[in-house]
Amino acid sequence: MPSPESVQQTGRDAPPRLEVQNLIRRFDAQAVVDDVSFRIPSGQVTCLLGPSGCGKSTTLRIIAGVDMQDSGQIYVDGRLVCDTVFRVPPERRAIGLMFQDFALFPHLSVAENVAFGLHGTRAEKRARVADLLERVHLEDHIDSYPHALSGGEQQRVALARALAPNPRILLMDEPFSGLDERLRDGIRDETLALLKEEGTAVLLVTHEPHEAMRMADQILLMRAGKIVQRGAPYNLYNAPVDRAAAAFFSDVNILRTRVRGALCDTPFGQFLMPGQPDDTEVEIVIRPQHLKIDFDRNGRGPNPTPQDGTAARACVERARFMGRESLIEYRMDFDGSVLKVTVPNVFLPNPGTPMWLTIRRDRCFVFPAKD
Repeated sequence: MPSPESVQQTGRDAPPRLEVQNLIRRFDAQAVVDDVSFRIPSGQVTCLLGPSGCGKSTTLRIIAGVDMQDSGQIYVDGRLVCDTVFRVPPERRAIGLMFQDFALFPHLSVAENVAFGLHGTRAEKRARVADLLERVHLEDHIDSYPHALSGGEQQRVALARALAPNPRILLMDEPFSGLDERLRDGIRDETLALLKEEGTAVLLVTHEPHEAMRMADQILLMRAGKIVQRGAPYNLYNAPVDRAAAAFFSDVNILRTRVRGALCDTPFGQFLMPGQPDDTEVEIVIRPQHLKIDFDRNGRGPNPTPQDGTAARACVERARFMGRESLIEYRMDFDGSVLKVTVPNVFLPNPGTPMWLTIRRDRCFVFPAKD
C-alpha cells in the first residue's frame, strides 16, 4: 500500500491524479457508498452518473474531505490523503469544488470572487484573475457583482473561481442543473474546453445521461451505492450491463419471451439463444430508434406482406411530434404489447393505421428476465 509520502513518478509510470480504493460509507448500518473504486488520470473528465440517492454526491463529499468514509483510501498523485486513520485537511488536498448553486459571495465583485483563496502577490493574483475571466468571456464584468449577472455568467464565474488556485482535481456536483435548459449545452461545451486547456482531472456528478454523454471521457454508472458499469460513453450506451443500465440512457422496449430449444419466439421471428437452458425467461431490449417502419410493406414497394418472418404487423395507438423526431406507439398483433418507435422529423399516422415494423437485431440486448 502506498505511504502518505508522495510517489515521485512521471510519464507512463505516473500514478493517477485521483485514485479511490474500496470506499465504503454507511448511514444507520446501510452502505450508501458500497466498495467504490476508480482512477482518474490528469486531464480526464470522469462522470459519476446515477439516480438521486445512489451515493454519488456522498462519494464526492468524502473525496472533498467534508465527509468521512467508514473504510477505504483516497490518493492524489499517488499520495494518501485520507483513510480511516490518516487525513489531510480539505484545504490541503489541491482539490477544487464547484457546487450546484455556484455559492458566489454576493458582497464581492466578480474579480474578488475569483481571487478568493488565491495566494501570491497582488500582481500575481490580478494576472490570474484577468486571464481566467478572459477565458470565460467575462473580462467586461470584472467589477460587476453576482446579482447583476445571468445564471450562465454566474456559472462561469464559479468555474473561474474553482480553477483559480490551479487545483489538481476539480469536483463538480450537478453544476449545470440551475441553468435554463436552452443555455446548458453551450455552457457545458465552454466549461469542457476550459477544463481541457487546464489539464485538470475532473469528477462530475450528475443524474442526467445527456450531460454525462456530452462531457465525460469515462462514465461510472452508480446504483444503490455501487458502480455497476464503467467505460466510455459509447460503450455504456451500446453495451449496457443489464436492462436498467440500458433504460437509464433512453426509453427502451422490452420483449419478454421463453427459450425453447435454443430459440425464442418474438413478433419479429425467432431469435437464437445459444447456451440458454430451455424454459429460461429472457428480455430482449431495444431502443425506439432501432425499430423501423417497413415502408416497402406498407404500400410503397412490391411486398405488402412479410415473407421472411422478420417483420411484424402492428396498429398505431398514438403519434406525437417531439420537435426533432416523432414518437409513435404501436400495438402489436402478435401479443397485444405496445412498442415505441422514433422517426426523424414529422410522421404522424392516424390511430388505427396498420403498419409493418422491422427490428435491428444487431442493436438488441438480451438479459435474464426481471420480475
